[in-house]
Order: sequence, then C-alpha cells, then structure tokens
Amino acid sequence: MPERLSHVGGFLLVIFFGLLGHFSPVDAAEGETPRAVLEPVHVVAPPVIDENRTDAFAAQKTVVSREQMEDLNAQDLQTALRRTPGVTISRYNPVGSFGGATGGAVFIRGLGSSRPGAEIKTFVDGVPVYMSIWNHPLLDLLPIDPAQSVEVYKSPQPHLYGNAFGAVNLVPKTAPREGLETTLEGAYGSYETMVLRGEHGGGFSPFHYYVGGAYRRSDGHRDNADGALANAYARVGWDINSQWKAYAFTLWNDNYADDPGVKGAPASQRKGRYETRLCMLSAALTHEYEQASGFLKVYRSGGEGDWLDQPTSTAGVRQDLFNDFLFYGLKARERLSLWPGGEIVTGLDWDRTDGDYVAYFTNGKKDVWEGHDFWIFSPYAAVSHTLGNPEGFSVTPSAGGRFYDHTDYNSRWAPHAGLIVGYRDTELHIGYARGVLYPGLDVVVFSQKVIPALKETWKDLDPELLDHFEIGVRHRWGRRLTVDVTAFRDKGSDRYVVVPPPPPPPIYDNVEDYTLKGVEATATVYPTDRLAVFLGLSYLDPDPEDLPYTPEWTVSTGMNWRFLDRWTINLDAEYVESMTVLEQARRAGALNTAKVDSYFLLNARLSYRFPLPYGKADGTVYVAVENILNEDYEYLPGYPMPGTNMMVGAKLMF
Repeated sequence: MPERLSHVGGFLLVIFFGLLGHFSPVDAAEGETPRAVLEPVHVVAPPVIDENRTDAFAAQKTVVSREQMEDLNAQDLQTALRRTPGVTISRYNPVGSFGGATGGAVFIRGLGSSRPGAEIKTFVDGVPVYMSIWNHPLLDLLPIDPAQSVEVYKSPQPHLYGNAFGAVNLVPKTAPREGLETTLEGAYGSYETMVLRGEHGGGFSPFHYYVGGAYRRSDGHRDNADGALANAYARVGWDINSQWKAYAFTLWNDNYADDPGVKGAPASQRKGRYETRLCMLSAALTHEYEQASGFLKVYRSGGEGDWLDQPTSTAGVRQDLFNDFLFYGLKARERLSLWPGGEIVTGLDWDRTDGDYVAYFTNGKKDVWEGHDFWIFSPYAAVSHTLGNPEGFSVTPSAGGRFYDHTDYNSRWAPHAGLIVGYRDTELHIGYARGVLYPGLDVVVFSQKVIPALKETWKDLDPELLDHFEIGVRHRWGRRLTVDVTAFRDKGSDRYVVVPPPPPPPIYDNVEDYTLKGVEATATVYPTDRLAVFLGLSYLDPDPEDLPYTPEWTVSTGMNWRFLDRWTINLDAEYVESMTVLEQARRAGALNTAKVDSYFLLNARLSYRFPLPYGKADGTVYVAVENILNEDYEYLPGYPMPGTNMMVGAKLMF
C-alpha cells in the first residue's frame, strides 16, 4: 500500500511540474491591458464558517466554503469542520483517519458515535459515501480537495435527505464557463508532512470541465502515526441549452492510516493499519425555468475499507479484514413555483447498498461473509408559502413528509413542519422534523458471523427514530454584524442494541432512548472592510450523561485580517470542555467511562499574495502554525496529539 501511494505521489509530481512548465510568460499577449480589479465590499472571507442558511422549510444548514478551508489550513474533513459550532472531531494522526475505531470521525451535536452503525451519513455530490457493512463513515473516503464547500446538516431534514439524523455533504467544484484556470500548490511541514495539489478547469461553450488531484503524507508525531492520502477527481459538463444542462462527476482515492496505539502500551496492542479506496461516479441531467427547476441523477459509489494486522481475541493471532462496499441508485428532485410566494418540492430517492468481506488469520484460518443487500425507496414532498412582504413583515408556513419503503423492514413516514417569521433584518424560524434511520448491514453481519446466537432477531428490528424540535433567531445589523441563536431538542427512540442474557439467547431489540438538548450561537462581525471576526458557542445537555462526544461547553473563534494590501493573517481558536469519548456500544446497558480533559487550541496562518509578471496569474506563500501554545491534549485517552507544529507552502493560480 505505501509503495502504491508513493507511485501516485510521483505521478502527481510529474503533473505538478508539467502544468507549471505549460504556463509561461508567452501565454500573455504582448501589450495586454492590465485587468481591472474591483475591490469587493469585504476583501476577506468570513472566518470558520461561511454562514448558517435557513431554507423556505425552516431547515438550517451550516456551510464551510473553500475560503474557510484554506484559511484553516485544512487538509481533511476533520480540520475543515474542527471549529464549526455543534461539531466535535476525533483523530489519531496528523494525516489519515484510522477507520477501524474512532480514530477519524466527526460528531454532530452528539450524533455519530454509534459503531457499528451511525446516526449521521456522509455524501459527495449528494451520493452516499461510507462503509456499508459496518454502517458508519470513513473520513478518508471524503477528501476536501474537490469540494467547493462542505454542508453540515445538524438535524433531520426529510425534504433534502433520508435514512439519517444528520448529514455532511461535499459539494464539488465547477468549471469556469469560459476560459482556463489552473491552481498548483505544494507544502511541507513538521513530521515530514508533504502536500501536493493540482487543479485545472476550462470552459468552451457549451462544454466545461474540471480535473484535479492531491497527495498528502506524513510520518506522524509518534511512532506508527503515519498516513497517506491520494485522490483524483473530474467534472465534465455540457450546456444543452439555456435551461437544460448535463454533467458527470467522478472521484477516486487511495489512502492508509496506522494506529500508533496507546502511549506506553506494548506494540502488540496496536490496532494495525486501515486502508480505504473509493471509486465514485454520478451523472445528472438538470433544468432550470422560471417556475420549475430540478434534476435526475444516477450514481455508483463503491470501494474498500481494509483493516490489516488487527489483534483478535486469541493471543498471538492477528487478522486482515477486507471489506467491500457498494451503493448505487437514482435521485430525482423538482422545485416548483406555481404561484407568487409559493414553493413546492417533490422528489424521490432509490438507494441500494450491499457489501461482503473476507478475513485471513495468521493461524491459517479464513472467514468469508458473502454479503447481503438492502434497498430503500423514499419519495417526498413539501410545500411552503410566504405571506406578506419579504422586505418588511412576512410569514412562511411549511409542511411535508417522506415515505420509506424498505426491502427488509416495515415502512415509515417522516413528517416535518416549519414556520418562518421575518421583519426587516430579523428572522425567527421554528421547526419540527422526524428522522428515520434503518438498521444497516452491520446487524446482518453480527447475527451471521460475530454473534451467531443472535440468529435472525435482526429481522424483527424497527428503524430508529429522532424527533427534532428547533427554534432560532437571526438578526443582521447592516453588512457589519450577523448573529444567529438556535435552541434544539432531539428525542431519540428505538435505538437498536444487543440484549444479552439472562435469559438466553442474546437478541437484537429496540430498547434504548436518549435526549439531546442544546443551544448554539454564532456571530460574524466586520469591524472594517479588511477585518472579519467570528465567535461561536455551543452548549449540550445529554441524557444519559455519558453519551460520547457531547462536551457541555464549546467555544470557537476566528479572525481574518488583511493588512498592508497583500498580507493576510488568519487566527482560529477553540475551547472544548472535558467529555466522554469512544464509541457508543450497541449493547444494552453499556456505560461509557473513558474521558478526555478540556483543552484550548490556538492556530494561525500568515500569507502573502503577489502578482506574477504575466497574464492574470498570481501566487501566495504562507506559513501555518498549529497548537501555538503547545497544549497537551487528547481526543482519546492515551493518544496524545501533536504539540506546536508548522507548515510552509506556496500556491500559484493561472
């Protein structure tokens, strides 16, 4: 695996310097008139998050754009979301997410800690990308390089997605409609960390394209904390006419991360290596008219999550587990504006998933699971209507629902309703939504392979439910200050677990309930046109109190300041209170006792942007420092994270 990644890295180096040689001063026409640059209202992007967006159905999402990811010097999804209010992360290594445990994960308001199974789902271009067999995300399958933005859905939103209580979606970059653009970037940092990125896009009406790739590697801050990530992606589009368009998007990646193990523990207790690979393709036909817009999308998303050299319950015996996963299906959506102030959204998702595995043991034994498949058909519809004047006083009620038809389980409805009240620069939203989450292939695997005594009790399970209530207010003071405050209550029920004897045998049953209450507040202020400041606050109150990754208080802040015309400094910081960690076991009565202490982290990035002496090209050089205060902290007990570390880099844009 490392050899394969090193070859990929070499290949990307060739692309990198080949493209660099392709763009030379002769590309600029002699005597070309310098381009006019209009200074925007805000010359710096907002720090940490782009914004919280509320749609016509009183549903809210948080958006982190490409600009915020660069300002945070993010190299993966965890670091892109590490300061987002309501999101908690976990990791082992500077580069690479160990997928065999909670060595690489994101949690949304306490959701996502169940393993196997997970309450949140991850998507790329709206296409499911996660480990189907064990039914949880693998973050290395989700590189941020092809993403124009990351959307974080912190609640069930049946009019947008199904079979999950929360979601993270990567929105791919699109090509310029006319002309060419190229970006090349390289960086080097502590622990022999290396980053190479290259992208190129072009538009020649009616065709446009975007291709790119990236390679990252690091030796890690501890022995066996190494990892490597490689990805390539492409998007090709065709504008059929002014209303109809078509595109195809593909993503490939190949990654690994090692487990450094608990500090001071014997090497035999380390959990080995986790390798991930993905090949994803989506193709869509879209249309947009004044009163109707929508799309029809087909997709295939398949890959591997291989857990190698992992210990077993038999002393001295280790296992290589090769998991294959596959999703495919179609998604259709239509948005209609048939009367003034009205909006109707309707659509359907048809999703099929399957998987299988083979395991090899060092004692010569072999285990094979030949797999199983589920499919879910889920049509949905919602309607909203705005009364009044959106520029003055307005009221927007909405309602809708999603229906689930599952191959192996009973059908369910997921209703939702909302109300938005706006007056000038103030907006109040109130909403209710039910989330429906069906058991995944993990219950079949456990019944057939891990705990055969469970027999076929998995067939008697019901889907888990989450009733979400939310109220929030937003106020804008001109273009200088925006404040959002949101309170929520999540009531989870019918969580499926293994109920052990007595009496025998063990069975699967929907017996666990939980409640998550909390408040989030964000403020983004522009004291001047060149300075932006962000402050985020999150409060969580879980029941039971030992739910993992639910710190009572989290405070995040960031600052972007452009000075001396070409210099920009980006600061970000976060305080996280002590919290319970590790996965929420699928076992009745399981208690979580592992905790980590509170911590405060401060990071900074200083950059200098300069024009190149030809064409429209410019460049940026930067230095990024993480954990400036050399904080001693952990995401998991016995897994110390890096102290103060640094990265320097350069980016060229043509």
